[in-house]
Amino acid sequence: MLNRLKNDFRLSIITILGASALLGITPFAAMRFLQGNVVAGLIDTSILLGISSAMAYAWITGDTRRSGMVLAVIACSGAVAVAAVVGEVGLFWLYPCLVTAFFLVSPRIATFLNLASIAAMMVQGDLFQSDVQMWSFAATAIVVSATAYAFAQRSDEQRERLEQLATLDPLTGVKNRRSMDEELNLAAAYAERTGLLYALVMLDIDHFKKVNDEYGHGVGDGVLVDLVTLVQQHTRKSDQLFRYGGEEFVLLLPGVDGDGLTAVMNNLQHIMRKKIKHPGGTISTSFGVALLKHGEGVDSWLKRADTALYEAKETGRDRVVFSDNIPAADKSSPAGSPELTG
Repeated sequence: MLNRLKNDFRLSIITILGASALLGITPFAAMRFLQGNVVAGLIDTSILLGISSAMAYAWITGDTRRSGMVLAVIACSGAVAVAAVVGEVGLFWLYPCLVTAFFLVSPRIATFLNLASIAAMMVQGDLFQSDVQMWSFAATAIVVSATAYAFAQRSDEQRERLEQLATLDPLTGVKNRRSMDEELNLAAAYAERTGLLYALVMLDIDHFKKVNDEYGHGVGDGVLVDLVTLVQQHTRKSDQLFRYGGEEFVLLLPGVDGDGLTAVMNNLQHIMRKKIKHPGGTISTSFGVALLKHGEGVDSWLKRADTALYEAKETGRDRVVFSDNIPAADKSSPAGSPELTG
């Protein structure tokens, strides 16, 4: 529960608003029924039920977009309705609604809801003792809305930045291992439902430690960036590249069969060997490839690709080695061409 609140900002706002509404509005609803103000009590009760239902829906389904919209509408319209029934004191209920709207829905919708709510309050002339009070209310409400908008926008930007830092490799710009774990689990689940074929490629730059030792880590970093650029240029937009650690990368290829995969790997191997360079000359790459088996877990899938990569390294490097469920194009091909493990 706490993890969901930490990882889902909008859900946390929905939960805070819902809990605050239950604690803050319930006593007033009870008091109004006791005072005989049934209409106001029913309005408060309806608001409580609506907010509670939206909060429960968000927790059960994870759909915070729709529940956030419902909450924002209920909060703003409820504040207007309460003001219409109980008079001037109802004005104060609008201010928290003006603030939270920008955290529940998009800025455009929140701006519309806030301006509509302020206007709905102003047309109820009997809420205000004078025009000065009415326009003072409008001015303060607009200032509160503008401040909430600025704060919400800043929070969104910072949250997006933090998400990028948590999921992207800072050197190469590709997704990191944390993102890889999530994407591989999603791919395995999707493959199980639809039967779509997925291939996993583990690639490792040959003798990379020697490059760092002889020419420095700056040159090594440049080699890593060049590899990422070349892989992205010669794969599809639907393919995903992840930095697994050090000079190891993982490439996820959806919708490929054995023959197509062989052609892709031959091309990548040729491109890497030809175009990745450092002060000492060109540099090669080794590949381990595995097609996802039906019902296979991600750990097993990764292990098979890793085993194939290890074999590529042990048998001479600059090779593409397929796991045992992928047919080799030519078993008798020389070093540097695909081989079949088994």
